[in-house]
Amino acid sequence: MMRSLFAGVSGLQNHQTRMDVIGNNIANINTTGFKKGRVNFQDLLYQQLQGASRPTEDLGGVNPKEVGLGMSVATIDTIHTQGAFQSTGVGTDLAIQGTGFFVLKEGANSYYTRAGAFNVDEGGMLVNPANGMRVQGWMAQDVGGAQVLDVSRDVENLVIPVGSKDPARATTMVNFACNLDKRIPVIPEGATPLETQRGTWNASIKIYDSFGQEHILQVQFTRVPDTANSWNAVVTVDPEAEAATNAAIGLGDAAPAAGGAANFTINFSNNGTLLSALDGDGNASGNNPGAAVIMNVAYDVPNTDPDADGAQVRQEFSLNLGTVGGFVDSITQYAESSSSKAVRQDGYIMGYLDNFKIDASGTITGVYSNGSNRTIGQIAMASFTNPGGLEKAGDNAYVVSTNSGAANIGPSGIAGKGKIIAGTLEMSNVDMAEQFTDMIVTQRGFQANSRTIQTADQLLQELLSLKR
Repeated sequence: MMRSLFAGVSGLQNHQTRMDVIGNNIANINTTGFKKGRVNFQDLLYQQLQGASRPTEDLGGVNPKEVGLGMSVATIDTIHTQGAFQSTGVGTDLAIQGTGFFVLKEGANSYYTRAGAFNVDEGGMLVNPANGMRVQGWMAQDVGGAQVLDVSRDVENLVIPVGSKDPARATTMVNFACNLDKRIPVIPEGATPLETQRGTWNASIKIYDSFGQEHILQVQFTRVPDTANSWNAVVTVDPEAEAATNAAIGLGDAAPAAGGAANFTINFSNNGTLLSALDGDGNASGNNPGAAVIMNVAYDVPNTDPDADGAQVRQEFSLNLGTVGGFVDSITQYAESSSSKAVRQDGYIMGYLDNFKIDASGTITGVYSNGSNRTIGQIAMASFTNPGGLEKAGDNAYVVSTNSGAANIGPSGIAGKGKIIAGTLEMSNVDMAEQFTDMIVTQRGFQANSRTIQTADQLLQELLSLKR
């Protein structure tokens, strides 16, 4: 008689536990990155009234007689299925498509979360603004003037220096890929200004010195008389400046000296592609197919202190004319209008970090007011052998347990880690219809167990009334 009472009590207690989990799921139905819980039951101990016996020659076997003593909670699982995505348009809101967790730090303690509602604090650190935990990753390092990410290092705090300076960069390379119209006539001796204008083509582009000062690089092309496929080019830096910048051209590894020639000759093949080049001092480029044709240009930087020898400070850059036989990124000579298509250079003025963006790999790229982009860092992600073994620490965070396995930290998209979606948050994976159905089933289970207790109590009352 008492067995049924205690079995009913265990049913009430454990159905109440299941109701607690359902209530927590429903309470967090709109919690960012929340993962629902699930309760599984198992039967409890059994009292054996009679053991089993094997068959004999005269009788068959007998099954055991056992009476159960109730039930218990087998597991309370965390279900790590993908939640729906909600677009927010906020660049620091991040969601993970696939498996993995963001890594957060509070002092020396590590936490892991799927909730990516991050922001930048007063110190420029990327943090969870709800609790101040710092997002972990790798900051880019300057190696030879290039920003390099070394994801083999330990993770560190991510700092986004909004408003920081990006120093000016002197132009080191200018690419020319213009077309020179083969129909342009040769300038005759004693030509009028109009004839001279018709017989030349000027291509110009802005370049920058080490101070970020802007200069105009102009290359003037004219047909070489008595030739079919040769052009003379004169290089000028700041053609309208009052003081000459003493531009000079050289071919080869050596930089051109001040006072050197500022002109070169380009030769084309009969199919209109670049063939070779000859600088003003008679140095010729190779004419092997695919070989790069590069001129070295130097000019005086104005408003600078002379060096120890009293010489004017010189700025140098490479003028890339393309490759021998090339036509996509090379100077060409076709019977089409002359153009300055695909002329570009790599210098810029000083700028300030105005904005930043985060791509699918978690790489943070700074966008500066001078138009340059610079890699700032990369967000780290963690994966676990058994994510269901993580312990919940509140604040949408988890901590490692003895059954979760150690955190495997690396960039997104590697070793089973998902990709990052910026401007988006992952919503809770709680299904309201499923939870309401579970609530009904749990309520009926609770009611049924209460009826077991009531019925057992009535039987005890009948037993006690036998004495009357």
